[in-house]
Amino acid sequence: MLEFRPHFPFAILMRQLILDLLPESPPTLDNFVAGGNAETLALFTEWLAGARVDTSFCLWGETGSGCSHLLQASGFAYVDAALDPALKCAPAAEQLAVDHVEMLNETGQIALFNHFNRLKMSSGMLLTATNQPPAHLAVREDLRTRLGSGLICRLQPLSDGEKAAALAAQARERALKLSPEAINYLMRHAPRDMRTLSGFIVALDQYTLEHKRAVTLPLLRELLINTPEITA
Repeated sequence: MLEFRPHFPFAILMRQLILDLLPESPPTLDNFVAGGNAETLALFTEWLAGARVDTSFCLWGETGSGCSHLLQASGFAYVDAALDPALKCAPAAEQLAVDHVEMLNETGQIALFNHFNRLKMSSGMLLTATNQPPAHLAVREDLRTRLGSGLICRLQPLSDGEKAAALAAQARERALKLSPEAINYLMRHAPRDMRTLSGFIVALDQYTLEHKRAVTLPLLRELLINTPEITA
């Protein structure tokens, strides 16, 4: 069987640009698109700065709401319970972030309970994220009580309109001419998380500057077709 190869050099160049840029764009507070979560972000920033005395801060929300982004942006030692349900890799750090608490097994629940108590005694900080309020978690009662004793905030996922507006704003900041049709095409065919969508904007800007090409629907279509790693 003949291997399909892109006919246009830009497809190869753009593919490499995207793949190079995305891993180098780690989640930060600056690249978090707050949308309707401005108040939560402000409280979260205060807590990170030590302006709150609470030991723990629990973020909850559905997939894509940005909980994992903020946990990774916190600078805390990060552990994902979806990958390590027993928290075997959780360090005895003074600032610990545990993602997907709902995925903890019994061993992991005991470990998180012990981490909470340790951090409370040492005036440390525990940041957690889950898909529902702590009071509704199917975990040990003592852990549920501990997590419920700190700050708790829900993150609302961005609407399509908020994502489109954020992409348009990012394009304007770069003086990148991106039509509403182009933004709608990205929204329909690219991954929907803001980190990847923002990566597209950066790569498109870099490509158009270097090759003096306008962003057109055929260009976007060719890019997405020939970059299965980011559209899967």
